[in-house]
Amino acid sequence: MAQFCLFLLFISVVSVPCVLSRSLSSSSHPHTQIFDVAASIEKTVQVLTPATQNFQQEAIKNTHFNSSSISVSVYPRSALVMPRHKDYAALTLSRLERDSARVSSLTMKLQLALNNFNHSDLKPVETMVQPEDLQTPITSGASQGSGEYFTRLGLGQPVKEYYMVLDTGSDITWVQCEPCSDCYQQSDPIFSPSSSSTYSRLSCDAAQCSALEVSACANSQSCLYQVSYGDGSFTVGDFATETVSFGNSGSFSEVAIGCGHDNEGLFVGAAGLIALGGGSLSLPTQIKASSFSYCFVDRDSASSSTLDFNSARPGDSVIAPLLRNSRRSTFFYVGLTGISVGGQMLSIPASVFQVDGSGSGGIIVDSGTAVTRLKSTAYNTLRDSFVKYTQHLPSAGKFALFDTCYDLSSMTRASVPTLAFHFSGGKTLPLHPKNYLIPVDSSGKFCLAFAPTDGSLSIIGNIQQQGTRVSYDLANNLVGFSPDKC
Repeated sequence: MAQFCLFLLFISVVSVPCVLSRSLSSSSHPHTQIFDVAASIEKTVQVLTPATQNFQQEAIKNTHFNSSSISVSVYPRSALVMPRHKDYAALTLSRLERDSARVSSLTMKLQLALNNFNHSDLKPVETMVQPEDLQTPITSGASQGSGEYFTRLGLGQPVKEYYMVLDTGSDITWVQCEPCSDCYQQSDPIFSPSSSSTYSRLSCDAAQCSALEVSACANSQSCLYQVSYGDGSFTVGDFATETVSFGNSGSFSEVAIGCGHDNEGLFVGAAGLIALGGGSLSLPTQIKASSFSYCFVDRDSASSSTLDFNSARPGDSVIAPLLRNSRRSTFFYVGLTGISVGGQMLSIPASVFQVDGSGSGGIIVDSGTAVTRLKSTAYNTLRDSFVKYTQHLPSAGKFALFDTCYDLSSMTRASVPTLAFHFSGGKTLPLHPKNYLIPVDSSGKFCLAFAPTDGSLSIIGNIQQQGTRVSYDLANNLVGFSPDKC
C-alpha cells in the first residue's frame, strides 16, 4: 500500500388538488419569489463574448492564501475554454447532450454493480502507445459546451500545476501523459512522467491495481487502467503513483493516478480529472481527508469559488444524512424525503428517494451532472405542480429534454413559485429561482431545469447546487448545504 504524508491543516482547492400535495403552511396561497430574468439573459450573451473570456483567463491565474487556509479557485468550464457555438441555444444543446451521456454512464455503472458484473472480465482497449504511433495531440470537440468545473492541481517533483475537472462520480484521478497516442487539446503542457522524480509505475500485483474496475498488465509487469464515461469517451494508460500538491499547502506522496496516453472525446481544456468519489482510490480517500466541500458559481459567470479539504462546514448548513450503497461505493447518496413547490409538499412517497434492499433506487449528489433527474412519477408530480403555479407566465413549449418552458422575453423580473428540497430530520433547502429556471437561449426562453429518468437512480445535479456550498463530512456521514457561501 502507498504511504501518504499527513498534514494537520486546512486544504482548499480553492390550491392544488389534494391528490397532488399537502400544505406546508396555513396560507392557501403559494409562496413566490422574484426571478431576475434580465440578469440571466445578460449572462447568456457575456459567456459567448471574447472580452469576457479574456477577463476570465486573467482572473483564473489568481490564487489566494491566508494563515488559516489555502484557497485555489474552482471555475466553470467557460472560464477556461471559450465556447465555440454560434449562439447560446447551440451551447445549451451541446451541454444537454453531454449531460445525457453523463447520466447514462452513472446509471450503467450502478446497473453493472447490481447485476454482480465481474469487472475482472473487462480489459483496457488495446490502444497503448507504440513508438511508431506517436502523433501530434489532436483537438476533440466532443465535450465542448459541457458543464464541468475546474481547479488547479500540482503533480510531480518538481511541481507542475494543471487545470483538472472535479468529479464526485469517479474514483480514478488521471492526467493526460506523454507520449500521446491520442490526446485532446488542453490549456497546459501535457504532463511528462520522465520529468518528475517522484513518478513510479505500479506493478500488476500492487493493491491499487487490484482495486481497479478495469485493469491489465503491460509486459506482465506494469499496471494499465481504463476509465470509460458512457458516451464513447475513455482514458487509457499506465496506473502509477505520483506526488500530488495543493498550492503551497504541502503535498501527498505516492497517490495512485492514471497516466493517460489515449484519451478520447474528453474534457477539452482540462489536463485530466480529480476523482472525488467515495471509493478506495478516490483522492479524498487516498489523502485520508475527513471532509471536503465545494461551491459552484453560475456556469455562465466569470466568478470563482473554492474546493476545500478538511475544513469546517458553514454553521448555517442544512444538514442531511450522507448515505452509502454497499453495491456502489463511489456515489454519495443523500437522505432526501420530499420536494415542495409553492410552499406545498408534493405527494411523492419518500420511498422514491430511498435505496432498496437490492441496492437500487436512491438519490445521489453529483458534481458532473447538470440537470437534476427524478424518477418519472416524481418528476411528473413536480412539473404538474409547477405548471399550476405558473399559469401567469407565457408557455414556450419544449426544448430538448425540457418539456416545460416559458417565454419571458417581455419581462425583466418574474414572480415564480418557491421550490425546496426536504431532508431527513425536518431540514429544508430552499432553492433560488436560477437553480430551477434556466435560460436555453438569449431571447428569453427559460425552462424548468429538472428531467425525468426511467432508471432507478435519481440525481441532484450541479444546476441545483450552484451558489450553495456542499460539504461532505466523510467522518460523520453527513452532507451540508449552505446557500450563498461561494
